[in-house]
Amino acid sequence: MKKILVLGVGAQGSAAAKRLDKEPNVKEIICADYDMKAVESVVASITKGRGMFVDAHDRQSIIDAAQGVDLILNGLPLECTENVLEAALAVKANYQDYAGTTELYDMWFESDLAKVPEENSPHFGDKFTTQWYYSVKAMYEIYGPKFEAIDRLALFGTGSAPGLICVATRDAMRYLDSCETIYNIVWEGVYAKRFLPFWWSPVTALTDMSEMALAYENGMFISTPAFGLPMQRQYEYMDEPVTFYEHCHDEPLQYGMNAEKYFKGCKNAYFKYAGAGMDFAKSFYQTGMLSHDPVVYDGKEIVPFDFVLSFVPPAPKYKEEIQEIIDEGLVSDSGCMVIEAYGKKDGKDVLVETHVFAPGLVESFEKAGITAEMYLTGQGGYLFSKLFINDQLDQKGVISSDMLTFEQVDTYFKYAAELDITLDTKVKEL
Repeated sequence: MKKILVLGVGAQGSAAAKRLDKEPNVKEIICADYDMKAVESVVASITKGRGMFVDAHDRQSIIDAAQGVDLILNGLPLECTENVLEAALAVKANYQDYAGTTELYDMWFESDLAKVPEENSPHFGDKFTTQWYYSVKAMYEIYGPKFEAIDRLALFGTGSAPGLICVATRDAMRYLDSCETIYNIVWEGVYAKRFLPFWWSPVTALTDMSEMALAYENGMFISTPAFGLPMQRQYEYMDEPVTFYEHCHDEPLQYGMNAEKYFKGCKNAYFKYAGAGMDFAKSFYQTGMLSHDPVVYDGKEIVPFDFVLSFVPPAPKYKEEIQEIIDEGLVSDSGCMVIEAYGKKDGKDVLVETHVFAPGLVESFEKAGITAEMYLTGQGGYLFSKLFINDQLDQKGVISSDMLTFEQVDTYFKYAAELDITLDTKVKEL
């Protein structure tokens, strides 16, 4: 019987807590946050929960809440990552995070590891992707040995993307002898009649859309401009071709770092994205309105990014809000999550094309009273937690969601099928 600390009870944390409440191997769920109203709301909706106040900027506050827990599920912003990791080490708990991190850059360069020259060391040319790359290296190479030393596992990147899509990409590798190129392709095809460009955090979305993207190309990490390297796809369930762009996301970084062991020697990896949010953001980006650098307008200093953000409606998260949007009507309730993996099988050039199918907005709301984005991210995270609580993760140290064994991948998707999340994979000769 497992005791779990859900740290941060926003959309993802609350969804996971509600699912974990139904698991027979879970004894207690501690729901902890700075926002006690949110905590009380989640605790009232489950049977095994108790609430606690936690200030995640105070490491001791996390340690106090985490006494005796088997797993800390971190649903907090990235700036809290180091505190939560250190708290997990202090109480000897397993650790799970929905994302990677960009906040361990200084730790890397203060370590002895930074003194060892890297083969094919990246030269990104921008601060953000540089910080991101070395922060993830710090997760693997600094925290990995620390968690091994306490015989525990830290698993990061466990939402929908990264997370679910990474497990599906790992699954595609079983059909290849060698891999040349991986595309992760996501289309948010839900368009409401109401102006609603983002179904998740607008600040996160606009930040991802305005930062340099990161790709893995010819065995090297590179940074690419936002909205760069466009490509078109039209799968059979799309009414017309959709243009996808490079997007700032974790997956190419994880696949590139794990290329030899987990991705059949992959040389190229890209994350491509399209949807209402990209349509909205592209023109603002091209005009410089997503810049974080202050400018003077009419005698006043403003930050363009903050100005644009102030006009963007928040993503719906309450049941009543979502119901109103559905009642007002949808233009489209579609989308895609696709993995294209190019390589060789039995000496022939092949494409492994995997489509991830999951409930859309209307079905997600009918099933759980939440949006499709909340469903995929929260439920995707819960599936990794279920592997933890059923003792199906025997790795120690630090791994990302793309580093599961094929047996663990099979179990993950067996659990996913119970939530109507399924894979359709075809191997095509080229």
